[in-house]
Amino acid sequence: MLPLIGILFHACAPQTIKTTEVGKGWSNNSVNTVIFRKNALTSNEDYQFIAFYDPSGKMVLGKRKLYQQEWELKTTPYSANVKDAHNSISIALDAEDYLHVSWDQHNTPLRYAKSLEPLGLELSKELPMTNKQEKDVTYPEFYNLPNGKLLFCYRSGESGRGNMVINTYDTTTKNWTQIQHNLIDGEEQRSAYWQMCTDKKGNLHLSWVWRETWDVSTNHDMGYAISQDGGQSWEKSNGEQYQLPITAKTAEYAWKIPQNSELINQTSMTTDQKGQPYIATYWNDNSIPQYKIIHLDGDTWKMMDTNFRKTTFALGGGGTKRIPISRPEILVNDNTVHLLFRDEERNNRISLASTPVGHTEWNIQDLTEASVGQWEPNYDISLWERNKELHIFSQNVTQADGEGLADIKPQPVKIIEIKQLPK
Repeated sequence: MLPLIGILFHACAPQTIKTTEVGKGWSNNSVNTVIFRKNALTSNEDYQFIAFYDPSGKMVLGKRKLYQQEWELKTTPYSANVKDAHNSISIALDAEDYLHVSWDQHNTPLRYAKSLEPLGLELSKELPMTNKQEKDVTYPEFYNLPNGKLLFCYRSGESGRGNMVINTYDTTTKNWTQIQHNLIDGEEQRSAYWQMCTDKKGNLHLSWVWRETWDVSTNHDMGYAISQDGGQSWEKSNGEQYQLPITAKTAEYAWKIPQNSELINQTSMTTDQKGQPYIATYWNDNSIPQYKIIHLDGDTWKMMDTNFRKTTFALGGGGTKRIPISRPEILVNDNTVHLLFRDEERNNRISLASTPVGHTEWNIQDLTEASVGQWEPNYDISLWERNKELHIFSQNVTQADGEGLADIKPQPVKIIEIKQLPK
């Protein structure tokens, strides 16, 4: 049995785990816990913000003094089609502490608002950003840059033939500007499913898999690009300039992965202290899908395998899938790689796997005693980057295969707080 919350794990495990309950949320599918929420949870040095759908499908915003138990919650006037698990909420704080929110989008018009005042929970009316390519939006994501600017990324177009758009927000002018209308071009034959991160210098690291059709089994290969100017221009890892848009023919491939490999899309990436990128994903190259980390070591791409999974599954079809494992989040600190995930083999608990860079033996600890269903990881990236503390958005959710709904009672949204990860 695992130790109870608040009791120390053994020396290799996270030292303290604290759980805070926020409120009851919609749990009939995984819309509150999909991994491509950027972000479900975010903070500045004093306050932490959260967003989720309540049991009726209303969008709820919350804030608390960082590390305090009590949350101030605000049920907004905005609802969503929560029956589609793609329609998640993403939030971010800008450099002046205005809260930006985007929600309820799956090949539908942009839905975006911002707080009426700094650190406020009262939202504006729905706003346009640039009035460009805002009629067919999916996967809204916010990213904070060290210079105070805010990025907003989304897919314009449909699965199998969509393009990547990037907007940037300037707190001085309080205006959004489109800087990329088609960064990764599927050429009407395929679309890119990406993950992105920023390093300490403000460089943007972008990786993606291609998908040929709506069917997830057609995912293949892992592309890579880096921008040193906030997304205006992009390079390969060797410094070679991309001629935009990036296509399947011109892309740098960190790893070649064939179709029908159970390769998942939209996972996570991060960088180490030197700004070297690490990409977490999973695929099957030896009968069992395993978590894998693709990382740049100097000028060479390498792959770390995990090999701790024992059961196989097949990945195929469309819609939101019910998959035995979650997509992984990756964190790197002090030359140690951490994977945050959920696996049916571990009774669908939230788990953390850790190993030194380049090693093959993984230390795995379960961070919860109870199942979280089909939860996928999402954590406070801003807090991790500032303090190397891990605050995880958690909710027990059930996802039917495709876009079906489960009939379960609303489940509490919780924050799991970990002060220190194992070294």
